[in-house]
Amino acid sequence: MDNKQGNGSIFESLSPGKVFASGLVIGILVLCTIGFFILLGVYVNGDNAKVDVNNNRNQQVGTEDVGNKKIAIRSVTKKDHIRGDKNAKVTIVEYSDLECPFCKRFHNTMLEVMDKFDGDVKWVFRHFPLDSLHRQARAEANASECAGEQDKFWEFIDLINEVTPSNDGLDLDKLPEYAQQVGVKNISKFTECVESGKYDNKVNDDFLDGQKAGIRGTPYSVAIGPNGEMVEISGAQPFSSLEQTINSLLK
Repeated sequence: MDNKQGNGSIFESLSPGKVFASGLVIGILVLCTIGFFILLGVYVNGDNAKVDVNNNRNQQVGTEDVGNKKIAIRSVTKKDHIRGDKNAKVTIVEYSDLECPFCKRFHNTMLEVMDKFDGDVKWVFRHFPLDSLHRQARAEANASECAGEQDKFWEFIDLINEVTPSNDGLDLDKLPEYAQQVGVKNISKFTECVESGKYDNKVNDDFLDGQKAGIRGTPYSVAIGPNGEMVEISGAQPFSSLEQTINSLLK
């Protein structure tokens, strides 16, 4: 009788409540152990993935380290839309969506920047239409390039940012009317350009460049200093933030 009790399970001497509690504790410990090894694997793999992304970006033109992040955008050329003194010490390259409400806010901030830092800052505008959110953004971007054929790119951009209610609220049929308002002379040529989608590839090149650089939202900008140093400007930063960034690059 005593021998049987000595060989029996320890749980036989416990009440059902205690057996349940013990099993629950053991189960939690097992799950915690499994979870630890899963998280460890994710951490190791994730760290390797970050290294691969950075290595790929280093192969692109215009790469600069910012902390642990790489900024990689296409170098500014004469083909870009440049506003301000082309010899300005600081360049701000903006990737924007013409239907993005935050881009419109940032556009006004950039107008303030250009007024305050006249001669010291030049502004480069590139297209980054977010198709999943704004179905009309590409059409408007193409139209801005058509206006640019007649040297009215910036005037058209200014007006579109002023009049469109964002989020696909602009009537695309009014694009020729807006072009006329900003001084486009040959409206029939403008309309033909818009309807043909003449600059769809150019708009898409801007988008792909931004996508390769890791841009996920708009507005996204990069401030470039006189020695090539780069500072990321993510989102619709206020004027005070841009002013601080620009002053730091001008020193």
